[in-house]
Parts: sequence; structure tokens; C-alpha cells
Amino acid sequence: MVAMNCCDLFNTLTRWASVIRMSLKITHLGTGSRGNSTLLETDEVKILIDQGFSGAQLAKRLGLLGINPEEIDCALISHHHGDHGGGALIAQKKWQMQVLANERTAQELNLDPMLTTYFGSLDMIRIGDELSVLPVPVPHSGSDNVAFIASYRGERAAVITDLGSWTDELVRHVYGCEHISIEANYDENRLNSGPYPFSLKERIRGRGGHLSNNQTGQFLAEVCTKATRTIVLTHLSEKNNTPHLAESTVLYYISDVFDGDIHISHQDGPEKTHYIGKELQQLEQARK
Repeated sequence: MVAMNCCDLFNTLTRWASVIRMSLKITHLGTGSRGNSTLLETDEVKILIDQGFSGAQLAKRLGLLGINPEEIDCALISHHHGDHGGGALIAQKKWQMQVLANERTAQELNLDPMLTTYFGSLDMIRIGDELSVLPVPVPHSGSDNVAFIASYRGERAAVITDLGSWTDELVRHVYGCEHISIEANYDENRLNSGPYPFSLKERIRGRGGHLSNNQTGQFLAEVCTKATRTIVLTHLSEKNNTPHLAESTVLYYISDVFDGDIHISHQDGPEKTHYIGKELQQLEQARK
């Protein structure tokens, strides 16, 4: 009987390991005003969403995952602000990394044209045989910012940051995603009573600024379905927010539509890896 149980356990672990290999892995290397980058990894490719770190920081954070920067197939840059794209040219020079960006972002960052590919809004970007990424425009002052929706083996993951509001188009593309990473930048009371000058406060809470905890909760209430299994709140302000405030405020809005796992991404990563893929969903359902 014991031998049978051990055999069953071994078979289950082997099956889980096989399913994990067939999943899309999402790992935040760090998010916040001092740098942002997210690793998407399949059994075929490794890509970055944004590269806002120095070369040394990127190498360190990837190294903690056992990955050399030279293994990265490409980096997709959401917009040219330094904490999202400021390290893209460094990656090109240091590791000959291929970078994909829209034209304005590439020009603002002065990217190497030999290592840069332009994409347009809503252009489906295919990377390898099974991973595709859709850039969706979002409002953010002084930039042509995009959110990214990654599709892999029948499931989708959204990475959304630096937006002060949202569009019907964004709602349509994010609706029902199995994984959603989205900024929850500030608590309104902390911003209002904090040390920032009035003009900066107005910019942060403007349509082209950042999402408050309340706004993030309202947006997620529009797009979450029973299919949504994981949410990560990113880009929390170190002065105007706390993890507890962000999580509790967002959960207030989505408790009726979301019963999955919610996590906070911090500035110092890498952090917990999240997985999507039809095979993983089927295995999880079989366990219930």
C-alpha cells in the first residue's frame, strides 16, 4: 500500500513537472519607479516585457533565476520612460538583445536600428511557434504607451502599467484573461496628504497618469471572470501606497467576481512565478 502511494505521488509529481514545462511562466523581476521588467518564459523562448534596469541589475535578477541575459530572445518595451525602457539600449549594446517597440518609443530611446523591430498598436507579434503578444494602446502622458496581452496554448496573460484611465478597447482585450498584472500605484488619501507638490499630484491622478487602488479595483471588476486565476498588483508607489492598502482596496471591488490568488509585486525581485496554459488548467480541475 505504501509502495502504491509512493508510486502515485511520483506519477503526480512527474505529470506536474511536465505540465509546468508546457506552461507560460510569468515572473516579475521588479516593478516600481526605480525600474520595471517582467520575464515571460515558455519551453521554447524567453522574453522580457520592459527593461528599466541597469545592465548589472538585469543580470543579477535574471541570474537569481539561473538565466543569462544572452538567453533572452527579445525585449518588448511598453514606452520610453526610463523606468520601463531606460535599460533597453544597454541590453542591445551589452548582449546584442533584440528589442521590439513602437516607432516613437524606439526613437525616444535612441535604440540601435539593427537590433530593433517596430510594432504598431494591435499588431499581433509572434515569438516562436506558440507565443503571441498583442500591444494595446493605453493613455499615459508624454508617451505612446501600450499594455501587452500574451497568448499561449489557449490562455492569456495581461501586463498593464502606467495608465491613468482605460479604454473600452483595453477592457475588450483583457476581459477573461487567466492572469492579469496591473499597476495599483497610489492610495488617494496618502497622495493627497503626502509631500508631493500639487502639480505632480495632479499629473499622477490625471487621465494620463497612474491608476489609484480604487481605479484598479474598478477596472478589474470589469474584466475579471471565473477564468481569471491570478492577479498581480504592480508599480506601487513607495511614498503613496502600501501593499495592504492596495490589496484590500482592490479585493473590495472584485470579491464577487474573483476567487483566485492575488499577489503584490515589489521593487526588489524576482518574485513568485505564475503559470498559465490549458494543460495546467485541466490538471488543476482534475484535482478538485
